[in-house]
Amino acid sequence: MASKFMNWVDARFPATQLWNDHVGQYYAPKNFNFWYYFGSLAMLVLVNQLLTGIWLAMFYKPSAAEAFGSVAYIMREVEWGWLIRYMHSTGASFFFIVVYLHMFRALLYGSYRKPRELLWIFGCLIFLALMAEAFMGYVLPWGNMSYWGAQVIISLFSAVPVVGEQLTTWIRGDFVVGDATLNRFFALHVVALPFVLVGLVIAHIMALHHVGSNNPDGIEIKANKGADGHPVDGIRFHPYYTVKDLFGVGVFLILFAGVIFFAPTFGGLFLEVDNFSPANPSVTPEHIKPSWYFTPFYAMLRAVPSKGGGVIVMFSAVFILFFLPWLDRSRVKSIRYKGIIFKVALTLFAVSFLSLAYLGLQAPSDGVKLSARIATVTYFLFFLLMPIYSKLDRTKPVPERVTG
Repeated sequence: MASKFMNWVDARFPATQLWNDHVGQYYAPKNFNFWYYFGSLAMLVLVNQLLTGIWLAMFYKPSAAEAFGSVAYIMREVEWGWLIRYMHSTGASFFFIVVYLHMFRALLYGSYRKPRELLWIFGCLIFLALMAEAFMGYVLPWGNMSYWGAQVIISLFSAVPVVGEQLTTWIRGDFVVGDATLNRFFALHVVALPFVLVGLVIAHIMALHHVGSNNPDGIEIKANKGADGHPVDGIRFHPYYTVKDLFGVGVFLILFAGVIFFAPTFGGLFLEVDNFSPANPSVTPEHIKPSWYFTPFYAMLRAVPSKGGGVIVMFSAVFILFFLPWLDRSRVKSIRYKGIIFKVALTLFAVSFLSLAYLGLQAPSDGVKLSARIATVTYFLFFLLMPIYSKLDRTKPVPERVTG
């Protein structure tokens, strides 16, 4: 009966074909390692954010007078509301953790190189959409840090030549951050941007399965097929990698639950102390700072003396990622076969990014600004000098078959 039902469905919708193309008969390299957990984990957190977000939207009131109170109502009065809210707020931080690690894996193994340039671009667009989604979600609780964070970030658009002031007013929906701002941010956070994110994720997966997954050796397994027409160095994604990913999901959920139940604010890093008091235009927090996942770019903004220059540097730090496939001129993809120059450059890049994340959390001072400038220069030099050092770097011979 089940077979007849599936035949009926397949005659009208390619359900079995989609399953086979993307899961059942999709062949992935057999040498995936720890770094390949984070793509599936990002999907898991996305589903968590969508489901918990829908539930929270049922009780949230997007108005300046009621927003903060509605969040308090969810936390204290709605059954299991505190759990859903913490799943959503903790999920936002975990989303960026897995996405940053997923992107770092691409840097390690050259997953942005030909033929995966469009795959990488889709990934960068997901990152941009995720940043917009996270910022608007950060404003919705209407705590004091949310309010002043919105003031600071929205005011950055006033640095745009000619149309800056009009653009800032249009984003706010009013001459001040208030009801109109909250309403449009709610609409974008709950309706528009989730559609964009899901569409980009689908495009990202389709592009991945069209060109095939990269691997730690950077070898194209489609180039070496057996008599059955399947890659000799590939294995079916299901059941081999679905089982492997389930193990990763289990470990991830233990860590996720540990934070939710024992440290939901994570020492003020995931939920700031100032956000537990309602928005107050008359009371400025002692140190205005964004969520930790924005702090690398916020540190770059503060490192530049002029407001306009800081905005250009901050946005350039994101947009330069789109050009990575054409900046890397190395003869090999994977760090396993690249030389010492690239390894040192990538290490300095990682250290500079983590340093900027820390510096963005600190109160401004001369020492913090100087350190941020050094880290910002290091960040950009990784990309701008890549066409030179990636060509000069000594590389090792790449094996014909994956090495495991």
